[in-house]
Amino acid sequence: MINLQSPTMSSPKVLDPVHPAIEDYMRSLVSRTDHPVLIEMEKEAENNNFPIIGRLVGTFIETMARAINAKRVFEFGSGYGYSAYWFAKAVGEKGTVICSDGDPLNKEKAEQYLNSAELGNRVNFHTGYAQEIFSKTEGLFDICYNDVDKGQYPEIWHLAKNKINPGGLYIADNALWHGRVAVKNYIDLVPGWTEAIKEHNKLIFDDPEFDAFISPTRDGVVVARKKTMQELESRK
Repeated sequence: MINLQSPTMSSPKVLDPVHPAIEDYMRSLVSRTDHPVLIEMEKEAENNNFPIIGRLVGTFIETMARAINAKRVFEFGSGYGYSAYWFAKAVGEKGTVICSDGDPLNKEKAEQYLNSAELGNRVNFHTGYAQEIFSKTEGLFDICYNDVDKGQYPEIWHLAKNKINPGGLYIADNALWHGRVAVKNYIDLVPGWTEAIKEHNKLIFDDPEFDAFISPTRDGVVVARKKTMQELESRK
């Protein structure tokens, strides 16, 4: 059986950040919150070898969003709406999740799934280049979520960091990139992607305006919280 928690189902991990038995146990806990639409979305990933963040990371990002009472989320790379499902649950009826993806078919699938889950009215899905959609979207966000092609990660960070509310979060998937970031010898899926992720992570942890942490669950999720003005002043 294909492991729905794997970063990309066709690519083996170089290292397991968390022992598989521990992740199996964690999944046994969150599987108690099954929703018919969620199960259908996961079957879609399994049947079509489509990378999704999976149940553990989905639960994690929903918890992060609820913790800061997020009401406005932007997703760089939304696929067919699996991560948006979790954010849409968190933002509530008055919140908004702005999705972006280059494939019109993904938008169609996402709208079908999210409407079936009665979450569609919380999501605005745009087809096109994520960076362009983001640049044309006015206002600040409580969360910017990054899951585009990995070579673009540093660029996304530079774009997103200035449009996050104080106390808001930047979240990026695949921060450990199958363990490649931690080993000297690896075969990259796409040349340059591992180095781009390493640069991206360093940029985040070196930024004095953010506090950051990487959760090693699945393929690693980096969460960076933007400091408030008061916090920045107190640390001078």
